Amino acid sequence: MSDAARSATLARAVVLLSGGLDSTTLLAYARDAGFALHALTFRYGQRHAIEIEAAKHVASRFGVRAHVIVDIDLRVFGGSALTSDVSVPKDRTQSEMSDGIPITYVPARNTIFLSFALAWAEVLGAQDIFVGVNAVDYSGYPDCRPEYIAAYERMANLATRGAVEETTPVRIRAPLIAMPKRQIIELGLRLGVDYAMTSSCYDPSPSGAACGRCDACRLRLDAFAAAGVADPALYA
Repeated sequence: MSDAARSATLARAVVLLSGGLDSTTLLAYARDAGFALHALTFRYGQRHAIEIEAAKHVASRFGVRAHVIVDIDLRVFGGSALTSDVSVPKDRTQSEMSDGIPITYVPARNTIFLSFALAWAEVLGAQDIFVGVNAVDYSGYPDCRPEYIAAYERMANLATRGAVEETTPVRIRAPLIAMPKRQIIELGLRLGVDYAMTSSCYDPSPSGAACGRCDACRLRLDAFAAAGVADPALYA
């Protein structure tokens, strides 16, 4: 069988790709698992929009079949430091990061993103949607928990024609959900991820340099240190 014919037989998957560390590892994981990749990125009014350029580079590097960038503007609602003029918290300790839901939580973001992914998957005839949520090293977001993913999958299988007709039941795959970020990095390195391509910072400089002080940067830096690997990202 030719490479083109073999590629045509691969099961399709929609992968939510932000351009960050977790979603890039997720894309590498889905490729390694043998899926034909369809990447979905959102320009949703986030202050760290530099991640969209990172997502473009990642998608190109991994040879996705299609990369769709969806424009929605969650700034019309605000409610988050990522979609308003509220300051991004800096220099928080681990105990502070694990205490309550921070202002960087974007209301209903994963529900919105998964709804778009579900619509595209239905058009593609894809059963599998990959999302890079993590319930270990994260900042307390309610839509990163296993219960949420399980509930969304149940809803998706009530809401789509393929699931109701039992031709394409929906699977929401979150393979990173129980991994410490150190293990995610180690997995990505085994899969050939170049983390220099990725952007995790909530408040990067205009040039794209990471601040090194927000929750996302602190979690990332701690994880690279635990893995015994230098973080190749550019820091201010």
